[in-house]
Amino acid sequence: MTSSNRVYLFDTTLRDGAQTQGVDFTVADKAAIARELDRLGIDYIEGGWPGANPTDDRFFADPPEFQNAKFVAFGMTRRAGRSAANDPGLASILQTKARNVCMVGKTWDFHVDVALEVDRAEYLEMIADSLSYAKTRMDETMFDAEHFFDGYKANPDYAMACLAAAEKAGARWLVLCDTNGGTLPHEVERIVGEVVKKIPGDRLGIHTHNDTENAVANTLAAVRAGARQVQGTINGLGERCGNANMIALIPNLVLKMGFDTGLKDGAMQRLTHLSRLLDDRLNMPTNRSAAYVGTRAFAHKGGLHVSAVEKDPKTYEHVDPEVVGNQRIIVVSDQAGRSNIMARFRQIGLEVDPKHPGVARLLEIVKERESEGYAYDGADASFELLARHQLQTVPDYFSLQSFRVLAERRVNAKGQIVALSEATVKLDVAGRRAMEVGEGNGPVNALDAALRKALVPVYPELEDMRLVDFKVRILDSAGGTAATTRVMIESADAKGRRWSTIGVSPNIVDASYNALYDAITYKLFRDGATPVERVVA
Repeated sequence: MTSSNRVYLFDTTLRDGAQTQGVDFTVADKAAIARELDRLGIDYIEGGWPGANPTDDRFFADPPEFQNAKFVAFGMTRRAGRSAANDPGLASILQTKARNVCMVGKTWDFHVDVALEVDRAEYLEMIADSLSYAKTRMDETMFDAEHFFDGYKANPDYAMACLAAAEKAGARWLVLCDTNGGTLPHEVERIVGEVVKKIPGDRLGIHTHNDTENAVANTLAAVRAGARQVQGTINGLGERCGNANMIALIPNLVLKMGFDTGLKDGAMQRLTHLSRLLDDRLNMPTNRSAAYVGTRAFAHKGGLHVSAVEKDPKTYEHVDPEVVGNQRIIVVSDQAGRSNIMARFRQIGLEVDPKHPGVARLLEIVKERESEGYAYDGADASFELLARHQLQTVPDYFSLQSFRVLAERRVNAKGQIVALSEATVKLDVAGRRAMEVGEGNGPVNALDAALRKALVPVYPELEDMRLVDFKVRILDSAGGTAATTRVMIESADAKGRRWSTIGVSPNIVDASYNALYDAITYKLFRDGATPVERVVA
């Protein structure tokens, strides 16, 4: 056991996270994510596996300059029948600009016998030779003990012999891996507790997978037992069900368990930004229910909850959302009471007398609209606009006269199927009638393009606005193709702001326009845009 309070953070998003189905990092993606990890204060950043693919090769050839982190290359121990100095795979990971290496090796006798078909004693030599050779060429070497927990349960003596070989060869860290993700927290804590009786905890790391939804719990159990390096990925990316989520591990270690992770004051406030940056890079929807950083993590909907939170947030919040860069959200829905409405007003900076007749009327409108299909608990911007319109505090930046959308599907000269949409909009803006045509790969994309062509020359504030998510839900499945449609749009801008809007209509394009209108209006209002009465010639 170790008495050290320092836990070292090892991020493997760019290697193990890249093995997630549907994830394909570019070199630029890797560089951007690595810089953010370094800025956060991560101790080790594993960049990938040199020699495994061209992307990793290019990334290791020209990596970012790190201010805080140690840059790590990942690879395997030497192959059977080759010396460490004459193994092409080993050479690939030792010839990069990374000065640290994490080398994976088997520790489960079943794998040595069946997968590798190597004599067990010979495999111990392969571990020792590889790490000894690497130590002469790298600043720091680490050993990823693959399948350690399965191996320990099957044959503890051989699993420990593998660790001993790596330790004797000079490995700084011996990382115990739950590679198949099937070990439970009580098993992890027991096994790590037995290992630290022979190897100091400040030499041990933990690497878990989430196949039983226990990756974070298993990691914390290992730390409780003495391990002092934790490996994980942003948002829990990884093979199969993913790895331990570093975004959850950090606040759990620091805020809940009192460990020092080396992060400077205020660094945790970047966790929400980092989580959403990764989603943006991968064009993936955010997990709204993610612990600490999800948009729902500090969302309060029930009137009883809101009333209590207004008196003291600790009544229904286990940490201050600002500590992790998140924010409190007061949800307004058909379950909302006056307390929800007033709390939401305060959040958006709207000073309103609780006795104002508009408050009661707004509550009625919300409940009426939600019965029609609106869902303001997921459309914060649309609710704010609704509230402000009810109190007559939002200007009219433009008005729609009409729109028309055409959808075409044809075969081009190359025999390829082409789907193209064209939208025409007529708007009253800046004291004149504007008509513009936009094209897109779908009707909503085309409609958005036409609106922008008409509005950006008048309102340049819209140039940095982009749509990041688009969801459609059929509200009345019994109505078939004539059913009411709900459209939710999430928008973002260069300032890092995100907002959600909603539209409801039997016509999907009309519902989309309603959501687009709110998204554009909200952006202009928040940027302090002034309605243009007339274009100056």
